[in-house]
Amino acid sequence: MELSPTERTRLRRLREQGRSDRAALFAVLGAGFVCHLGVVLDGAPMVVPTVYGFDDDFLYFHGSVASRSLAGGQTVCVTVTHVDGLVLARSVFEHGVNYRSAMVYGLPRALDGDDKLAGLRVLSEHAAPGQWDYARRPSRKELAATSIFALSLDEASVKIAEGPPGDGDGPDAALGLWAGVVPIESVRRPPEPDPALPGDITAPAHITALAT
Repeated sequence: MELSPTERTRLRRLREQGRSDRAALFAVLGAGFVCHLGVVLDGAPMVVPTVYGFDDDFLYFHGSVASRSLAGGQTVCVTVTHVDGLVLARSVFEHGVNYRSAMVYGLPRALDGDDKLAGLRVLSEHAAPGQWDYARRPSRKELAATSIFALSLDEASVKIAEGPPGDGDGPDAALGLWAGVVPIESVRRPPEPDPALPGDITAPAHITALAT
């Protein structure tokens, strides 16, 4: 399925890095669990890092910090970015970054009742699959103190930069300087137990499976 371009999502430079299919959006969202939420609070812009989850139609995010602003109803911009490499060229001008990024625009909807619980489940399962059924569920008091928002994925853009430096076939290639990419990746390591845990409580399989 194709993404629907809008004036806000239309790429104005480096259009060749854009991706127009929804699968590319899901791939970028699926590779992380922290997004940056851009809102206007008291007339000034604010960008808040927060956790998220998603399904085929919505992005769900924890919005307590920005809930006062979002409760009034305003368009937001949510971004997710993964840095995959530092691109070192023969000239400083050609240096760059290999990355995957997504931007989602829209008017978020505050969830309540069963919808809030369902949104929390999506968020939790996205970060750590299996944890929702393993850990204690939120109490009514905890649920009331939590703000969860749903943002439609209808207005989104995806941009991906990849590959070596772009000056390999230009005049700077004759300089005799090294050029290439320094790969960067995020790694989940084996879980570290809480020091307060009794010695006979071991990490369940769904937690140990998170390590890569």
